[in-house]
Amino acid sequence: MPAKQASLARYIWPANHLGELVEYLARRARLTPQSTRLPQPPESLLASDGPVIGQWIDNAAGSIGLEAEPVSVLFGELEQFLRSGGPAILRLKGQTEADQTAYIGLLSSDAKKVHLFCPDLRIRRLRVEHLSAAISNPLEGQLGEQIDQLLVDAQVPEERRGRSRLAILRDQLGPQRIEAGWLLRLPPGANLTSQFQINGLYKPVFIMIGMYFVQQLLSIASWIVIGRGIFQGHFETSWLFAWALLLFFTIPVMVIVNDAQSELSMSAGALFKQRLLQGTLKLEPEEIRHQGMGQFLGRVMESEAVEMLALSGGFTSLLSFIELGLAFIILARGASGAIGAWSLAFWFALTLFLLWRYWAASREWTTAYRDMTNDLAEDMVGHRTRLIQEDPRHWHDGEDQTLERYLRLSESLDRIGLQLSSTISRGWIIVGLSGLAFTFVVGNPAPSALAIGLGGVLLAGQGLGKLAGGAQSLTSLLIAWQQVGPLFRASRRKREIPDLSFVPPTRAAASESINVGEPAIQVNPTSGAPAEHDAALLMARDLVFRYRPQGRPVLQDCSLLIYPGDRILLEGPSGGGKSTLAAVLTGLRVPESGSLLLWGFDRKILGLEEWRRRVVMAPQFQENYVFSETLAFNLLMGRRWPPLPEDLQEAEAICIELGLGDLIQRMPSGFQQTLGESGWQLSHGERSRLFIARTLLQHSDLVILDESFGALDPENLARAMQCVLSRAETVLVIAHP
Repeated sequence: MPAKQASLARYIWPANHLGELVEYLARRARLTPQSTRLPQPPESLLASDGPVIGQWIDNAAGSIGLEAEPVSVLFGELEQFLRSGGPAILRLKGQTEADQTAYIGLLSSDAKKVHLFCPDLRIRRLRVEHLSAAISNPLEGQLGEQIDQLLVDAQVPEERRGRSRLAILRDQLGPQRIEAGWLLRLPPGANLTSQFQINGLYKPVFIMIGMYFVQQLLSIASWIVIGRGIFQGHFETSWLFAWALLLFFTIPVMVIVNDAQSELSMSAGALFKQRLLQGTLKLEPEEIRHQGMGQFLGRVMESEAVEMLALSGGFTSLLSFIELGLAFIILARGASGAIGAWSLAFWFALTLFLLWRYWAASREWTTAYRDMTNDLAEDMVGHRTRLIQEDPRHWHDGEDQTLERYLRLSESLDRIGLQLSSTISRGWIIVGLSGLAFTFVVGNPAPSALAIGLGGVLLAGQGLGKLAGGAQSLTSLLIAWQQVGPLFRASRRKREIPDLSFVPPTRAAASESINVGEPAIQVNPTSGAPAEHDAALLMARDLVFRYRPQGRPVLQDCSLLIYPGDRILLEGPSGGGKSTLAAVLTGLRVPESGSLLLWGFDRKILGLEEWRRRVVMAPQFQENYVFSETLAFNLLMGRRWPPLPEDLQEAEAICIELGLGDLIQRMPSGFQQTLGESGWQLSHGERSRLFIARTLLQHSDLVILDESFGALDPENLARAMQCVLSRAETVLVIAHP
């Protein structure tokens, strides 16, 4: 063990105890209450120091409901990352390849020291710079020794050598990246109660509600002080001073309420955005295939509306109930007594009825608005096609009727909204004062009772006004939730975690395939007979798939064997089920019956993520997309981001092999050039080759290309075929006869 690791011996977890480290660290950090006993990594993974062991840690964390996020930081930012705290599993590499990688459990940290969870289940503290030096030591290599010798030769005082050494290292190694480890965290789709607890969101909620209640009590107390001073017949300075003092204390309370609301809004908004993004990524292609650009745009707009409305209208409505509750109590003790209290209850019920009418009208108006937005977006996307192919006389068919209906719904909605804003609060003031007037005429109430009743009426009017305004926002929130809710619910979908004892197979030598396809599809293998000891890469037996439960089967008793090294051409007419079979093989669709194995394992053992990582497809042109991002992102989005230098080098090499070298040279920013509708425009053939490069860069066991060569001229077709055959070990190409 190197000297650096020897000094950290009591903090280090060996690789064969990674399961215990993940479990105990998560429980100590209160990320999970589960006491599930995680298995240790298989022996074949213990020596791994790359993505394989990272995938195992992520799967282990996923089995207890967590995520393990890989952390890659620059050399100069390592200490800053360590000070940001954990929980995290840090990787401690050896000085040489023979030294086994060890791991450290980071629980939390402060400005100077980190709190480490040790194998003896104790928490010990260590200086940040010592841990940073141990992690970055393999990167320093001989450079660190040379710097130490240089500082000695330069006669730098010993007490200053540490800072000088660190400054030189940051200058020399600053741009170098360090694979520091993995952060353990709750997934965005985790239970909201746990999310709020971990992120400390309950504290601002309780502070906001409690301080607002105190604010209302101070306001009531100020009314009492003024009333007593007036009803004594003479106004003393002490009463005025007490009233001013109560108002003065109201100011800091209001500041605390606003600060708590701001803190809650920012934190809850961040969680909300993460959850929606997670839900979007978990949607299956079939769930959104029928939706157009306008519907996607509507979801984005509604997601922003939900966040703003929930954090504004929701708080306002919640606080209005506090005011209405206090007003009910005050009215019951005022001059009108039970009559005033029950009048408020009746008016509150009337308010709810008007809010229901507003909700119904708003829902109908929003539906019309969404339809218009969708039609507008679709017309804008297809504008060039309409100019060329559609008769100009029909460009605006139905628009007048749509606008007339929209205006009619808008007028109805505005009318009800005006009733809410004007009638509810002001109408209650009239009703409440009428009740006080009736009590004054019929009976002979004390002046103090009248004052109390008047205060209750005004407080109830204020609460009803907030309820009307906040409830209108909540109504818009409920309607917007129809679009956003599916994304929110999709984030709660469970990950398909592979068996933790699963050992990913290595690529075998090229062998042969025996293929049996359905009658509509012709399968042409290009390899010889398989050896007896070779295992099938992918085996499909008697697959049946249909899009609707009672529909005609698209795949019927379809069987297929693919061995490592196969080059297979899958031919068939349009509508014969070629793309459907490819989607089933890649895990995008689930067959109705039959068996599907990858390296002898089914999907439940491998997990969906591992399956899709090992079987990668370039879909048909209309199913694939160029994102409005850089060329580098579009190439490496299926690999990892941000990329390492070797990732960019391989991407450039593949692009040159595919004949895209001239394109990259023409781009002013090279790999950093933005593509898409608002960036550099690619031709059909250039997009096809980009999609091929994106697929090859994922280093999968099986590459499926669905009509990826149809838009290429003979010269570029030959280049692309040569690149695919040299880069992909096992290929399935789908094409028309």
